[in-house]
Amino acid sequence: MKRIGIVGGAGRMGQALAEGLGAIEDFRVAALVDVHEPHERFGAKYLASLAELDADLVDVIVDFSTPEGVVGSAHWCSANGVGLVVGTTGLSREQRAEVETAGTKVGVAMASNFAIGAVLSERFAAQAAPYFDRVEIIELHHDRKADAPSGTSITTADAIARARRAAGVAPMDDPTVRHTMAGARGADAVDGIKIHSVRLPGLVAHQEIHFGGPGEGLTIRHDSFGRESFVHGVALAVRAVDDTPRFLDGISSLVV
Repeated sequence: MKRIGIVGGAGRMGQALAEGLGAIEDFRVAALVDVHEPHERFGAKYLASLAELDADLVDVIVDFSTPEGVVGSAHWCSANGVGLVVGTTGLSREQRAEVETAGTKVGVAMASNFAIGAVLSERFAAQAAPYFDRVEIIELHHDRKADAPSGTSITTADAIARARRAAGVAPMDDPTVRHTMAGARGADAVDGIKIHSVRLPGLVAHQEIHFGGPGEGLTIRHDSFGRESFVHGVALAVRAVDDTPRFLDGISSLVV
């Protein structure tokens, strides 16, 4: 039985994870940690901070809170020998380094997206990348997402760039030389790959990867219609980490 503490347990993602993970037979949600008291506790103990949590009550902390909260969780897990799963995006380089350092003391899994379809779409995009002249990414999220572009789109762009480099394909040059309005061509991610961010109410998490070549195109799209889409991937990560030091960058290695 893996006992789980969820940091950010009062949020929409935290509540969805508490319900989904708690329904898995070999898991028990032992604690919901949040400055705001959760509407539902799912049989878990409510705590305002990790400082109030007895480390003997949990095996893994799952954190989908804020970059600052993730750093606090990384320090707490390192000090208490508790595994850590991180789904928060928008971390600075320094904050990410703190999480990676925790992986030298306990098991840590960190991913920009835990939906299995998103992991597979990134894999498919890397396979397609060497065969097309150009690629652009459109990511679409709900209007309360704080960071842009999404961590998923950045990870996808990096995977595409690595695949193109490995195949000996040169970086892309933007053919647009006249910009009537600044920013119209999106953000330069890496090696000429553009990312376009959309934020609208009613959306959850969606991504389109558009490839173009002479006379043809390929679009790879993934949609998360509900936050329950992330539960399966988080469960894989929870099973993979414990107090044994390791750092999993993404869950691709767990999706076989």
